[in-house]
Amino acid sequence: MKHFIYNILAITLALSFVNCGGSKKESNNDASETEEISNNNIKLTKAQFEQSAMKLDGLEEKSFPVIVKTNGMIDVPPENRAVVSATMGGYIKKTPLLIGDIVKKGQVLVTIENPEFVSLQQEYLEIKEQLVYLKSEYERQKTLFDENITSKKNYLKTQSEYKTAQAKYNGLRKQLSMLNISPTNVENGTITTTATIYAPISGSITKMNVTKGTFVSPATPIMEIIDNDHIHIELSVFEKDIMKVKKDQRITFKIPEASTGTFEAEVHLIGTSINENRTIKVHGHPKDESKNNFLIGMFVEASIITDSIMSKAIPSEAIVAIDNSSYVLILESENGDEYTFKQIEVKTGSSYEGYTAIDAANTFDASTRFLTKGVFNLVGE
Repeated sequence: MKHFIYNILAITLALSFVNCGGSKKESNNDASETEEISNNNIKLTKAQFEQSAMKLDGLEEKSFPVIVKTNGMIDVPPENRAVVSATMGGYIKKTPLLIGDIVKKGQVLVTIENPEFVSLQQEYLEIKEQLVYLKSEYERQKTLFDENITSKKNYLKTQSEYKTAQAKYNGLRKQLSMLNISPTNVENGTITTTATIYAPISGSITKMNVTKGTFVSPATPIMEIIDNDHIHIELSVFEKDIMKVKKDQRITFKIPEASTGTFEAEVHLIGTSINENRTIKVHGHPKDESKNNFLIGMFVEASIITDSIMSKAIPSEAIVAIDNSSYVLILESENGDEYTFKQIEVKTGSSYEGYTAIDAANTFDASTRFLTKGVFNLVGE
């Protein structure tokens, strides 16, 4: 009990100044209280108790969650993330955007330039003109063949030439469309050296890998766009815990590097395979995600609530930790104007929402009264 002798002496002296100014009689009382402390008892007058805003409470039956602790990160579904690249190689001619810019689906992102675009359009026009002739010749040969005027060989030859040209025409037309070059404009005589790349999704630009004049190939990622209108938390749960996790279970999580708050989510999907570090991916949906400024890639510490148990508990502030042990003060007796408290070591369980479970091995009953406010003023290192 020597751990808290100095604390109680300080409180007693302070209270004696408040009451009447330090008489010899009060000094004798201080000595008496110090002696009681050394015998594992603390005595306080009701006036001292009230002036220090102390409080007594009994054991309460509380529900404590059974949790699986895990870590993860804020992420988005695959369809909300797009890496933009060019269909054909070229030099960046125009790139008006920066990281953080918000874009809409279909908005111009970059313009690329390549002389080969001209060759592609010329080839398209040539095959289009050939196709007109080959179609006419194919139809003529078919009519002659049907009337047994020409040989089957001639008919099949013109048919092959026509269908080959038709396939090439369709392929070139598709290439132009993929480059966002209008085949109709090309057919009308408008030839261009540039191709425009449009936003495939709405969102914000999170990566920009090019500048004006950069050469890009189809394998070059030009930029990344992320739509964070719907985010999720991607958690890694160890193999030993995964059987406890079920869909729709509640998740509480924190973002320790960015916030002191606690956020809510629920289990949405559970992975069906174990990766190399013996963990399984669990996908959670945050609640009220639109009200929070979550950023993709934020690290989260999460607790998945898999069950709950009822336990006897007291307010956490009623428990003081000293040298790796936990102690409480219980009301030993109440005599007139005086409270007598006794310090007891206890075994504690989990803590939740301001309460801590008291181990069943502790022999307390419904009549036991605990000092739940002001304990730190009396007990300390």
